[in-house]
Amino acid sequence: MNEEHKIPSCTTCSFKSFLFSNLKPKDLLRINLSRQEKEFKPGSVIVKQGEKISSFMYLRYGLLKISIEREDRRNQIISIARPLDFIGLLSVFSEPVYNYTVTAIEDSALCFIDLDLMKDIIRNDGKFALTLLKDMSSMNETIMHNWLMINRKNLRGRIAYIILFFSDDIYKKDEYSIPISRKEIAELINMRTENVIRILSEFRKDKIIEIEGKMIRIINKGKLLRIANFG
Repeated sequence: MNEEHKIPSCTTCSFKSFLFSNLKPKDLLRINLSRQEKEFKPGSVIVKQGEKISSFMYLRYGLLKISIEREDRRNQIISIARPLDFIGLLSVFSEPVYNYTVTAIEDSALCFIDLDLMKDIIRNDGKFALTLLKDMSSMNETIMHNWLMINRKNLRGRIAYIILFFSDDIYKKDEYSIPISRKEIAELINMRTENVIRILSEFRKDKIIEIEGKMIRIINKGKLLRIANFG
């Protein structure tokens, strides 16, 4: 574990979420004693679809992609997980195995907490259980909203939406290195890779964005917003 990021205690962790802030001190101590911290490089598979669920996963920093392998053997990215997200929260209490694969797309660190311990805390702390349910509901609404927003748009609108998603929601700036490949963009917005490449090229020619490798700089945000909203 990189010493710069290593957290000696959950009680002093600056990455602690609102959910953990609502834990009783004794339960936070139990989690602190049982947790395991692991770091992952981009491209590292953290859990694979079909593996048994045994841990409650919490993303301290980094970015992850959550994807499913469809019946046609194609991958579909269903979500991008951000810092302070609980990974797999929608299925961890209802399924014996993961129905998705989780992969790091940036340098990332996760805390793994024993699932039986979390279940015991939930059974005995109604306030914490209610907060967890609210988190699960919010996560479900976010995934559904993003899915609907993407699928109601034409191809240009989908690409504009994703560029703005990384700009406004992830990096909070108009110039950034996009952490996923053109193929992964296609998997995220249900397009073909060649269409992603073509539309990015069109945006560049129209002087909406500049691209150099993985670096994207938005130079006409107003026009990009119009395409995302009405495309």
